[in-house]
Amino acid sequence: MDINKRVAEIFDELVHIRRDFHMTPELSQQEFRTQKKIQDYLNEWGIENYVCAETGVVGLIKGKNPGKTVGIRADIDALPIHEKSNHSYSSLKVGVMHACGHDAHTAILLGVAKIAKEIADSENSINGNVKLFFQPAEETIGGAERMVREGCMLNPTVDYVIGLHVMPYIEAGMVELKYGKLNASTDSIKITLNGASAHGAYPDKGIDAIAMAGSVITSLQTVVSRNISPLNSVVISLGRISGGVKDNVIADEVKITGTLRALDDDTRNYVKQRIKEIVTNTANAYGGHSSVDFYDGYQALINNDEVVDVVKENAEKLLGKDNIVFKEFPSLGAEDFSYFSDEAKGAFFHLGCGSKEKGITSLIHTDTFDIDEECLKTGVLLQVENILSLLGR
Repeated sequence: MDINKRVAEIFDELVHIRRDFHMTPELSQQEFRTQKKIQDYLNEWGIENYVCAETGVVGLIKGKNPGKTVGIRADIDALPIHEKSNHSYSSLKVGVMHACGHDAHTAILLGVAKIAKEIADSENSINGNVKLFFQPAEETIGGAERMVREGCMLNPTVDYVIGLHVMPYIEAGMVELKYGKLNASTDSIKITLNGASAHGAYPDKGIDAIAMAGSVITSLQTVVSRNISPLNSVVISLGRISGGVKDNVIADEVKITGTLRALDDDTRNYVKQRIKEIVTNTANAYGGHSSVDFYDGYQALINNDEVVDVVKENAEKLLGKDNIVFKEFPSLGAEDFSYFSDEAKGAFFHLGCGSKEKGITSLIHTDTFDIDEECLKTGVLLQVENILSLLGR
C-alpha cells in the first residue's frame, strides 16, 4: 500500500471527524458521545474494541501473523474554556472547548486505525498487533492510570507504545522530538502548621502559626536554589495559604498547599524529604508542630531512546531532516502518557499544528486555539510508519 497516497485519500474524512469532535467537546469523565462515535467508526471498519476506564475505548487490530504489539494513544477530553473563535466548526457547547487539540489526536488515531486495519487485512499483513488507546480524563484525574490498571496493556502485552501532542509553536509538517526526560512528575503538597492562639495584644502568650508559615515559605525556596544542582530542574510552587480567625487573634493554624515537579524519582523523593525536614524543624523552633502530606500525581515522562530513534528515522524519511527539531529542555508540565510508557518502551513527541501564514498561532489552553488541519496528514502518516517499523523489529 502507498501509505502517503492513502492518507491523502482519507484526508477529507479526517477533517470531518476532527471538526465533528471539535463542535461537540466533552469534559473529562463525560466523554460519552465521543466514546460512542469512536466505537461507531471502529465497528464500521471491523476493528475489535471495548470500553475502558468508563469513558475510554481500547481497539485491537490483529495481524495474520504472530509478532509484537504496538500501542498508540490519543486523549479525548476537552477543557472548561469558552471558545471565542468564529469558525464553522467552533464549539457548540458554552464554556467547553477542545483547547488542547485532543480532537485532532482522536482524529489522527482513527485515521491510523483505518489504515492499519486495511494493511492487516491485506495479503501483506502485519506481523503482530496494534492496540488503540482512546484515553479519557487526561486533563483531570489521569485516565491513563485507570486504563493501565484495568489491563489495557495486556492480552496481548504491549511491547512498544507511542503518543503525540499537537503544538502550535511548531509549524504544521514538522515534529519536535526529545530523547530521555520530557515531562515532570507532579505531586501535591499539603502543609499544616499548628501553634497556639492568644489575644493579638499579648503575642507572647501564644505561638504564631502565621509567623511560622512565613519562615517555612522562605526556607522552602532554598531547596531548589541551594539543595539541588543548577543543572537539575525542580519546581516547588506554593499556591494557596489560609489561616487565622480574626484580626486581633494570634493564629493557631495555617494551611499551605502547592505543587512539586521533578524529572526523576531520586530527585522527587529527596525534595519531599527536605520539605518535611524544613517544615518540621521550623515548626519545632517556633514551639509549634506540623504535618506534611504529599499526594502523588503523574509520573515523570521519560522517552525510550530506541523508540525515539524509530520516530526520528521515519520523520527524516517522510518529512525531511529540516522538518525535525529537538526540544532542548524538558517541560515541568505534566503528561499522563507516562503511565503507558512505564509499562512498555515508549516515546512521546510533538506534532506541529501551527501556521504563521494562516494566522494559526494561539497557544494550547487558550480560547482561540486552533490547528492547521494539514497536521492530521503528518500525524497519521508518521504513526502508521512508526507502527510498521516497530512491528518489524
